[in-house]
Amino acid sequence: MSAAELDYIKPELMACCGAREIRDGDLVIVGTGFPSVAANIAKYTHAPNARMMQESGVYDAQPKRPALSVGDPCLNPGAAFIGSLIDVMGMFLQGGKVDVGFLSGSQVDKYGNINTTVIGDYGNPKSRLPGSGGANPIGLLAKRVLIIALHDKRRLAERVDFITTPGYIDGPGARAKWGLPEDQGPEVIITNKAVLRFDKETKEAYLESYHPGNTVEEILENTPWDLKVAPDVHETPPPTAEELRAIREIIDPMRMITIYLKRGYV
Repeated sequence: MSAAELDYIKPELMACCGAREIRDGDLVIVGTGFPSVAANIAKYTHAPNARMMQESGVYDAQPKRPALSVGDPCLNPGAAFIGSLIDVMGMFLQGGKVDVGFLSGSQVDKYGNINTTVIGDYGNPKSRLPGSGGANPIGLLAKRVLIIALHDKRRLAERVDFITTPGYIDGPGARAKWGLPEDQGPEVIITNKAVLRFDKETKEAYLESYHPGNTVEEILENTPWDLKVAPDVHETPPPTAEELRAIREIIDPMRMITIYLKRGYV
C-alpha cells in the first residue's frame, strides 16, 4: 500500500512534518504533544542518533508512554541524565549545544516572532497570556526553531501584538542589531494547513507546501499578510508507513496524544 493510500489524521501529518526537520545527531529541546511525537518519529526513523531534552532537565529520555508534562515521572527511568532547568537553559542553550527547539504561541507573525504575553495593547490588553516560560531562551539560542501554529487570522499575524520570543524581529539585520545570532532563528512554521519556510533574504515566511485537502487559495485567504508562494509549491507528502508505524506502535500505541491533539488541529 502506498503512503498516499494510508489513513491518517492531521496531527499525525503535522508531527511528521516536524520530524522531517530533525537531522541525525541533533540535540532537540522538546515539550509534550507535537514536539515530543515529532522528535521521537525522527529518532525511530531517519535520525536514530537524535537526542531529546526536556526543559525540566531530563536528557535522552526513554519513556514507555507519551509524557503528559515536561516533569512527567515517565521520563526519568532509563534517561541518560537528569538535571535541572539551569542545566538546560545554562549549560546546553547558552553553551550553544542545542540544534533544534520546538515552540508555539497564541500569535505568530510573518517574521517568526511569537507572542505568549498579551492580546491587544500591553497597557490595556484584551487578554493576558501565560508569558514566556522557556520559550524566549529557546527561540534566541537554539540553532533552528520549529514553530507549530493553527492557520487562521487569529493565530497568524502580520505583526504580533507583543514579541515574547523574537524571530527575525522586523526583517534582515534585526537579530544582529539586538546582539542575537544572525544565522540562527525560525526555520519553519508548521500549521494545520501548510508548511511555511523563511526566505533567507527578506526573513519573511513563505508558502512551501499545502497539506492534502487544502489549496493555495485557501491558505492565502487565511493568512493575514501578503504571503509569497514558492515557485515549486507542492502538496505536503503524507506520512509514510514507517512514520505511522513509529507513532502508532512505538510512540503512542494508546493514541493518548494524537487523539487529544485532533480536537484543535483538524
